[in-house]
Amino acid sequence: MLKNFDDLQKLGKDNVDVALKQLGVVSKGFQVIAAEVADYSKKSFESSSAAAEKLLGSKSFEKVIEVQSEFVKTAYEGFVAEATKLGELYADLAKETYKPFEGYIAKVSPAK
Repeated sequence: MLKNFDDLQKLGKDNVDVALKQLGVVSKGFQVIAAEVADYSKKSFESSSAAAEKLLGSKSFEKVIEVQSEFVKTAYEGFVAEATKLGELYADLAKETYKPFEGYIAKVSPAK
């Protein structure tokens, strides 16, 4: 009976260890994602402001169309690049979140 209690106690400690490791990984991953989103937002705002200044300084309708087209193109390319980068960050976060469970699942799964 004492052996089973010790095993149960060790299993509980292992559960807490895995949960704490996972919490640390998730926290760090979300910090990286939040920093990336903040950086992209800042760049996007600066780009929009620069485009607005160019538009206000345009002397002809053709120049307005040129500036607007250039802005839309760069904004779209930047968005696609950022979405790809964020997708990779989320995928890495999912992989890192699962890692603490790999060893744990092997320990608690019944032997065949």
